[in-house]
Amino acid sequence: MRILIVEDEVRIADFLQRGLRAEGHFCVVANDGEAGLSLALEGDFDLLLLDMMLPIMHGRDICQHLRMKQINTPLIILSAMDSLDDVIAGLRMGADDYMTKPFSFEELLARIETVMRRSSEVTVEEQCLTVGSLAFDRQSLRFSVDGDVINMTAKELAIIELLMSHPGTLFSRERILSNVWGLNMDPLTNVVDVYIGKLRKKIDTSEAESMIETVRGLGYRLNPKV
Repeated sequence: MRILIVEDEVRIADFLQRGLRAEGHFCVVANDGEAGLSLALEGDFDLLLLDMMLPIMHGRDICQHLRMKQINTPLIILSAMDSLDDVIAGLRMGADDYMTKPFSFEELLARIETVMRRSSEVTVEEQCLTVGSLAFDRQSLRFSVDGDVINMTAKELAIIELLMSHPGTLFSRERILSNVWGLNMDPLTNVVDVYIGKLRKKIDTSEAESMIETVRGLGYRLNPKV
């Protein structure tokens, strides 16, 4: 599952990221509200964990903006604002759950399971992506080409999942960076190009043309017709 953590306290963000990764989830962290909103609008996340008292933009505004844009990604507020009025306001803004700090990690996992279980956003069809000869099961993180399972690193899986979610859509290097590595990555790095090269070696069955098309100066897209 792809989870966006919007949290400005480094200690808490690191705690959440390490714990959720140990549970098999892919996590991206944003340390301020503006970055969090940008990632939430552009990224294909299964769940958002959102703090309220954030730099630049308040969590309340992020939640309201997403719901106004009809982005219904399951969202859990994690906040030190613990009055009953705060909780009620958060839920009325469109949050699916509200947890007050401090909280136990075990309770968070239980809340996540409950929210995802009752959410209608994740369907069987969305769990299994298929584009041409490529197949990716988001639940088991199993990726295959022509039925043959291919071993992938976490970053490779994150990139191919992003491309397979929108076949034919052009993704800039900057957009891939923000979705897979977060907004703190140096935009001048060539890490995206390096990983695209690794993916091509693993997924291309023909030397004539790659399934991942390079659009010079703009970025990459997955070509379902190859």
